Amino acid sequence: MNILLTLIVILIAYLLGSIPTAVWMGKIFHDIDVREHGSGNAGATNTIRVLGWKTGIPVLLIDLAKGWAAAMLPVLFSLAAPESALLTNLKIMTGITAIVGHIFPIFAGFRGGKGVATVFGVLMAVQPVLTLICVGVFLLVFIITGIVSVSSMSAGFAFPILLLAVFDTPSLIFKIFSVFVAVALVITHRNNIKRLIKGEEKKLFMKINK
Repeated sequence: MNILLTLIVILIAYLLGSIPTAVWMGKIFHDIDVREHGSGNAGATNTIRVLGWKTGIPVLLIDLAKGWAAAMLPVLFSLAAPESALLTNLKIMTGITAIVGHIFPIFAGFRGGKGVATVFGVLMAVQPVLTLICVGVFLLVFIITGIVSVSSMSAGFAFPILLLAVFDTPSLIFKIFSVFVAVALVITHRNNIKRLIKGEEKKLFMKINK
């Protein structure tokens, strides 16, 4: 494995993740920094709440795409043999780097979002079938509750459970990463959990209907 090339790919992954989609879209099209409104989060959900679907959906899709693209960089640069555990590990490594970039973006003062969409983009690149199942879990919970935070955490918990119980992977790192994602989602949604306990967490469709 080419160490220098790998380091360059990791840097590219971070820069991809650092693209502050919500911040740039808000400032370019609405002259608004979404971090100063709503939940203060530079992510798709807060963008939808503050700026509406027409801006929020492109933010969601781009954040998904940058996670997927970052995780696919090892494939693009042929850093390891196809279908190997090493390739899976490298995809996870560049994916994690992109997630860190999304949460701490160099292009937006290191104040980013929670990384949920970017995480799903990474998982789509590594294990697309399982990720689509978890997207189904997200949609089902969202239809029932209307709350994005609950839906995100439910899908996050479903991923490691299904990976360990149903799907198989040669990568131990991927298994550890799947558990880390579930735990990280809880940590990044700690304020949402507090609001849920108090009954103050808002449903997304309440804002949409207004």
